[in-house]
Amino acid sequence: MYTFIKILHMSLASISVLGFLVRGILKINESPIVEKKLVRVLPHVIDTFLLLTAITLVVMSGMYPWVAPWVGAKIVGLLVYIGLGVAVMRTARTRQARIAFFALALVTAGYIFMVASTKTIF
Repeated sequence: MYTFIKILHMSLASISVLGFLVRGILKINESPIVEKKLVRVLPHVIDTFLLLTAITLVVMSGMYPWVAPWVGAKIVGLLVYIGLGVAVMRTARTRQARIAFFALALVTAGYIFMVASTKTIF
């Protein structure tokens, strides 16, 4: 069961970042598609299942942030990624700001994936 949930978690993480990549490009280019209900709601559904699988994996493995520092690094990275994503989608007023926040969010996502695959924080 653990392996299935881990594969589901990794798949959801990839889908989530890919979706952010597409939505970020649409937002930067001021496409009206980004305001469609499905485009606004679906990422939250995916991210909810992503979070549920993450919590399940932590509980099943016992790798809590205070036991495995790399788990804590992923959580901090996730909070930074969410903040940058909010900036891209909602608070950034200029195209240049959206591009900067978008690039930083993608770098942060890359860091999270690196931490997850190497189990190290640097």
